[in-house]
Amino acid sequence: MNQFSSKLCTVMVAVAALASASTAFAAKDDVLSHRCHTVAPEPAERAAIDERLSAFRNMRMARGAEVQRAIGSVTIPVWFHVIRSGTGLAKGDIPQSQIDDQIAVLNAAYSSTPFVFQLAGVDRTTNKAWFKMSPGSKAEKAAKAALRKGGPETLNLYSANPGLGLLGWATFPSSYAGAPVDDGVVLKFSSVPGGTAAPYNEGDTGTHEVGHWLGLYHTFQGGCATPGDSVTDTAAEKSAAYGCPVGRDTCTGAGLDPITNFMDYTDDSCMNQFTAGQVTRMDQMHQQYRTPALRLSSR
Repeated sequence: MNQFSSKLCTVMVAVAALASASTAFAAKDDVLSHRCHTVAPEPAERAAIDERLSAFRNMRMARGAEVQRAIGSVTIPVWFHVIRSGTGLAKGDIPQSQIDDQIAVLNAAYSSTPFVFQLAGVDRTTNKAWFKMSPGSKAEKAAKAALRKGGPETLNLYSANPGLGLLGWATFPSSYAGAPVDDGVVLKFSSVPGGTAAPYNEGDTGTHEVGHWLGLYHTFQGGCATPGDSVTDTAAEKSAAYGCPVGRDTCTGAGLDPITNFMDYTDDSCMNQFTAGQVTRMDQMHQQYRTPALRLSSR
């Protein structure tokens, strides 16, 4: 068997195992893969989240309060938790320079939004079990229980080396109240800028997962059916896109697939934008669930 065939076989086995493991807890219209293993709520719960968001927005408007905040007006503190199996880059001990570069990538990607990401601190933990954590595992829960800092406004990033080739996953803002310790984003350590997970090594796994943390779904959520990803200015997309398939069009009459959107599954080099509607949704979800003073006033 040649090297390419061997790698292909390994990927196929990993994808099959991932699909089998995912069926127990994924929403029925989720498309989970090595690219992202963030589990969206079921359609009924997504509809309820949208209703609550609409009610929150209407309440803010009725009080004469701002509904959308200015670009760069909201600082998000970031705690970066480096989980490693030992010392050295190959064991996940990523250097400060790559952490700084990841924060810079986030700030560039979110430059048209209210959000500015500011590194609050870095800690390093050697734990071989946590290093191999998988979504929903005992290892993930133990790591987060021990390391997580701050409240709903604080972004906790955990770098590790998940099994099955997973690149990352995140929790949604609406999940915080029910499981605050679980809140945060997990990234494969080699997906940060300068890592070895090409073509996913420019830091946009972080961009994508933080989009979930701020309330966005995948651009292909729900396929061609309404309401899709609950954002009106992202063209409907039947399925996830990989690579950078320019001109792809999977939903009749919806326009070309949004393959350059940060919330698709394309290569890092292909991703370069959020839509205005996505920016609005992230801001309002952050106001509702991740801005403590507003969370209290909305009850």
